[in-house]
Amino acid sequence: MQIGPHLLPNALFVAPMAGVTDRPFRQLCRRFGAGYAVSEMLASRQDLRHTIKTARRADHAGEPGLIAVQLAGADALMMAEAARYNIDCGAQIIDINMGCPAQKVCHRLAGSALMQDEPLALRIIESVVAACAPRGVPVTLKMRTGWRADHKNALAIARAAESAGVQMVAVHGRTREQGYGGEAEYDTIAAVKAALRVPVAANGDIDSPAKAREVLRRTGADALMIGRAAQGRPWLFREIAHFLATGQELAPPLVLEVRRALLAHLQDHYGLYGEHAGVRSARKHIGWYVRALPGGQAFRARMNGIGAASAQWQAVADYFEQLAQAHERLPLHPNDRPVEITKPEKS
Repeated sequence: MQIGPHLLPNALFVAPMAGVTDRPFRQLCRRFGAGYAVSEMLASRQDLRHTIKTARRADHAGEPGLIAVQLAGADALMMAEAARYNIDCGAQIIDINMGCPAQKVCHRLAGSALMQDEPLALRIIESVVAACAPRGVPVTLKMRTGWRADHKNALAIARAAESAGVQMVAVHGRTREQGYGGEAEYDTIAAVKAALRVPVAANGDIDSPAKAREVLRRTGADALMIGRAAQGRPWLFREIAHFLATGQELAPPLVLEVRRALLAHLQDHYGLYGEHAGVRSARKHIGWYVRALPGGQAFRARMNGIGAASAQWQAVADYFEQLAQAHERLPLHPNDRPVEITKPEKS
């Protein structure tokens, strides 16, 4: 899999998700087999550039692999200037956000709202490409199938983007109107793939190795982009890679492996956010891990009342230590129903 001059280890991507795909989470997913990860979206406005929130989102310190930065905005010149600024800060790929369905983003005519205004969308694409091309930095595009069901224009925008110099397109198989509801559809992604020469990544509802294979079959996509399904289950990348290569499903991960990974993730998370913000923002990650595990709901309720990083870390360590005494491997994945802890059988 290649984006411009950059050869990727594989074609399994972490989808950029605001409030989720910070540096610790990207590194975690890469350790479990993701070949490519894009940052959380950064606003193109200069007045937001030096806020604490932006500084954390733009933190790539020590991150292995390509540095890919996603930009969001509705002004072509501002987006181009933001691209140059982020390249100066180390970005090796610039991704344009035309997929975010959040009201606060679309209200400013950014994100997926740009799909309502194709001329503006194209001006932004052309301006960003013009800013990046002299520096040898590829531009990619993340978008949805359209604004609403009767206005699916992903194919038209994708063709225009390719002509303007975009070197990869990722399509989430939902309209902005759908948000994250309903089911993703893949016919539009297949049409985009059939029409373009540059790589196309399929995104939406890829939550298992079997679904990954189905989406590849239905779309012909060059890559898979996985978002919400990796929350609390980053080893999904490893499972998909193994299944696509061998046709065999991996056993669930060892409980102690998950324990080590989550505890390391928490340490990285506290390091980025600090004590107060780190504990609060880590709760969602912990909740994703335990949401369907034995005793997970009760643990989550108790954990949400912990205010110190050391106490939170220790509570997680103790929970998974107890789980490991009952189960060598995770007894279920988050899409399964909860089960009760049972004592391991003696050999």
